[in-house]
Amino acid sequence: MQKSSKIILGIDPGTLLMGYSVISVTASVIKVVEMDVLRLSAKKDNYERLHMIHQRVSELIQQFKPKYCAIEAPFFGKNVQSMLKLGRAQGVAIAAAMQSGLEVHEYSPKKIKQSITGNGNADKEQVWKMLQQMLHLQDAWVHTHDMSDALAVAVCHHFQDKPFLGNQDKVLKGWDDFLKKNPGRIRSSK
Repeated sequence: MQKSSKIILGIDPGTLLMGYSVISVTASVIKVVEMDVLRLSAKKDNYERLHMIHQRVSELIQQFKPKYCAIEAPFFGKNVQSMLKLGRAQGVAIAAAMQSGLEVHEYSPKKIKQSITGNGNADKEQVWKMLQQMLHLQDAWVHTHDMSDALAVAVCHHFQDKPFLGNQDKVLKGWDDFLKKNPGRIRSSK
């Protein structure tokens, strides 16, 4: 009996470049299905770029049918206008995912780096090198780190979503549910 795949859409939001990746995870084997960027012209109106982001995310969802969308949270910089634009781009991508019924999960850049390299202060090149090693992508290249950032956020979600304790097929809803599903684990204090 073949296990079904968990498909995750990873997004690195941006106002000029939006990195995206799609991974498929079957029995803990991660396979890169798609990894690219959406290039948005600075000459286009901001609202037109937001529409293009929504449209591309919707197309990716329709094509690859992911269950999860993992997105990188914007880091807080000094330029308020840049943060506002980036937040809008992220919001549009999230709206497209939610409109399609996906579970959306947001991760900080530090959390993503920590998850991939073990160091929350790693640089983008270190993250890409670790992804290449981890996913056997030695011959793969990226022409922008927006692509590898999107891959990193998808892989980060897989690592966060993976239950580390107990039977992975069990979904537990509190201690009462745990005790019902694991009667042999109860010990008497007498």
